[in-house]
Amino acid sequence: MAKTTPNSGRAGTRGAKSPAKRGFYIVILIVAVLGIGGLSYMATSPRAGANQWDSTLPKLTAMGHVEGSDSARLEVLEFADFECPVCGQFATLTEPDIRTHLIDSGVIRMRFMDFPLNIHRNTWNAHRAAWCAGDQGRFWQLHDVLFNQQDKWNGEATGNPDGVIADYAKALGLNMDQFNKCVSDRKYQAQLQANEQEAERRGINQTPTFVFGTKVVPGYLTYDQFKAEVEQALARQAGSGKQ
Repeated sequence: MAKTTPNSGRAGTRGAKSPAKRGFYIVILIVAVLGIGGLSYMATSPRAGANQWDSTLPKLTAMGHVEGSDSARLEVLEFADFECPVCGQFATLTEPDIRTHLIDSGVIRMRFMDFPLNIHRNTWNAHRAAWCAGDQGRFWQLHDVLFNQQDKWNGEATGNPDGVIADYAKALGLNMDQFNKCVSDRKYQAQLQANEQEAERRGINQTPTFVFGTKVVPGYLTYDQFKAEVEQALARQAGSGKQ
């Protein structure tokens, strides 16, 4: 946005524009509208710039990583993107309280469903790495580091996210030969694509998006908002006779 300064000592001329200036502003407006439209397309089109997508891979059943007890009363799905800033805000500000008060107490379990958006340049690298960390029982640990350190490995920060993320994996004590091979082989690419397609099948078009039983809730949630959705879902579940 262009910075405007008040006219000094020129009363009566403020806001007046010559025909040439009017034409200039019209051109700027058209360019801005076209730019916004292009960004909207990239955000909503599942294959926009999708050089990460491999159509030759087998189609798998969607599945995510679960945190919490199998006997929890409710499973909450989170469709998220590791490079999404709002997902990072949720993971760092809201999720710690959810773990303490709802997951550890056995009220819910959380299922993280990968939904890497192609508007984020490095997100596929992060999702592949997290699954490879999961091979060694460290998915959630790397999940937390990726969100906490988002500004160090995202597309604005580096063109070599694998190198940065490998340092995180090493700090977590992973077997680096195994981890690096898993990442370079793109071992979980087909699984990530299946998870992305599950989000599309459900009509989800933003991250984060949460599923509380039958209710889909997009956008950032505070702990109190999240807890309220859990309580409502449990009430619906009880009313339907489900245990």
